[in-house]
Amino acid sequence: MIRYIGYVLVLLLALPARGQSLTGIWQGVETDEEEPGATWPAELRLQQGKGGGLFGVLYQEATGRPGVSVTFEVRAARAAAGLRLEHVRKLSETGRTLFSYWCEGYISLTYDPQQEKLTGRATYRPIGDCDAGSFTLYRIKLKSAATVPAGAETTLRVSGRDVTWYADADRKQPLATGNTYRTRLSKPTTFYLTQGYYATGQSAVVPITVNVARSSAPVAARPAPIELLRPVQVPVEVDTTSLAPAPPPAPALITTTPVALPTVLFRLGTAELLPESRPALERLAAELQARPALRILVAGHTDRIGEPQKNQVLSEQRAEAVKADLVQAGVAADRISTIGYGDARPLHPSPDARNRRVEVQEVP
Repeated sequence: MIRYIGYVLVLLLALPARGQSLTGIWQGVETDEEEPGATWPAELRLQQGKGGGLFGVLYQEATGRPGVSVTFEVRAARAAAGLRLEHVRKLSETGRTLFSYWCEGYISLTYDPQQEKLTGRATYRPIGDCDAGSFTLYRIKLKSAATVPAGAETTLRVSGRDVTWYADADRKQPLATGNTYRTRLSKPTTFYLTQGYYATGQSAVVPITVNVARSSAPVAARPAPIELLRPVQVPVEVDTTSLAPAPPPAPALITTTPVALPTVLFRLGTAELLPESRPALERLAAELQARPALRILVAGHTDRIGEPQKNQVLSEQRAEAVKADLVQAGVAADRISTIGYGDARPLHPSPDARNRRVEVQEVP
């Protein structure tokens, strides 16, 4: 919570049941019994880090104080009491004045796996009016079967508070409200869900994908038809290659505007390409070889995790890693320029692996 006249933030989470992950997006609110009616909406994003720990960001707003918000980078390590989520640095703050500050301290949270709910009480360092606060956070998670029969009427069920279902990520096609949605699916389908419970300017759209199982029932064999005597037909050979329509050409991967390569991703904190990058890099190399006069610019980007100076260097290394891969595939090095933008141009709220990307564009 913010006080007027902070910044190490530590959360202690009671250990969940064995194997239960706390990664994902938690949305809710902080309140203070000594300030009835005052609320601080919050969004906590957690993802798995190296060695089994968690890291992420915590975003909070001050209700009734437009433009007052803060975003902390946090990370977690196992402790005797559970998970110790520590503030790494303050990523951003808006509405700051000489007489305001965000309270610091620790929060003990317990986890309810049935409701996907975190609740707990904050104990802040005694600075100014900082004392205590209470947190309540919910997570959207699919609670019904992840695979349903094709064509069967099915009730999908999720956790969360004040949930709205959409057919698209832009939230232009609402489907239903509430924790259940009854539908029939003929193919794997992704729904996009939001929580209205203390929504913030950072409130996320959470994708939920439901797969469809095809029927495996054996088809009864039909009796063989009675063969009647008829004249023998001599087949006439036809060249069908001239009749089949030519497949449409694949769209160009490289254009004069920057194009993000969504499957060319890197391990956290490194310039090491992930294995799923291979198909896109092979296609990129093939296009460059098919267009020998083409020159490109490869731009590297990072997530907003860590120090900006180090992120700048890392983004340059990522661009160089893609160039090295293309050169190894036979593309001339002088056709490829590189640049790094550090963490200055994220596509998604951090942390998000999709921010650790490269973009390519045609250059003169």
